[in-house]
Amino acid sequence: MNMATKKILGIIPARYGSTRFPGKPLADIGGKPMIQRVYEQVCQTLSTVYVATDDERIDQAVKAFGGKVVMTSVDHQSGTDRCAEALRKIVALEEEQYYAVINIQGDEPFISPLQIEKLAGCFENSATELATLVKPVQVKEDLFNPNKPKVVVSKDRYALYFSRSPIPYLRGEAEEKWVEKHRYFNHIGLYGYRSDILNEITELPIGVLEAAESLEQLRWLENGYTIRVEETDEQAVAIDTPEDLEKVLKSGLI
Repeated sequence: MNMATKKILGIIPARYGSTRFPGKPLADIGGKPMIQRVYEQVCQTLSTVYVATDDERIDQAVKAFGGKVVMTSVDHQSGTDRCAEALRKIVALEEEQYYAVINIQGDEPFISPLQIEKLAGCFENSATELATLVKPVQVKEDLFNPNKPKVVVSKDRYALYFSRSPIPYLRGEAEEKWVEKHRYFNHIGLYGYRSDILNEITELPIGVLEAAESLEQLRWLENGYTIRVEETDEQAVAIDTPEDLEKVLKSGLI
């Protein structure tokens, strides 16, 4: 099966009830709701894109701008779980089978279509089960920030481990010099899943590594799945709080 026949589905999970920013997907950015800006960016690369939500207000907003949307359960613990349910519904709606799914964060209105393309390209190799992106760490603050997970990558570009700690520990070097002495990577929260693998991983129980670090991708590694890694130098602007939105509106990005 070549990429011409490997259909890739884009899914944007979107919840209304964000703790730090309720109603975030509907926040106005230059006259468009945030979810519309994300959707339009993804449509530049993928031909079939859906929003997966648990809220009628988001459902109506997507329909209002002509987007495709499916309603999913309010009980999902992660975007991955929501994607799995959405995939089953979309397959029935479109009467199509999709080789792989790209999970796009719903709070990145300026996500780069090139990043999505790079991730989709991982599935040209039929051995790819899961895929994600990493970005080289440039500054110490990003290395030691537990909210910016780090990734250890093998020589053949597979993820060995994800951690909120800076790994590897650079023995004998002052922490100020770690970034210049070793090539560290931050994780970029964009995922690709082969469709059969997506259905499998959402049936797995939470493992001890995931419970410790609160990183769902460790569940996949702990169960023997492989995660293909591609490198990017781009970092999309994520909007987690109303303050983040204010910064974007003042930044001149739109």
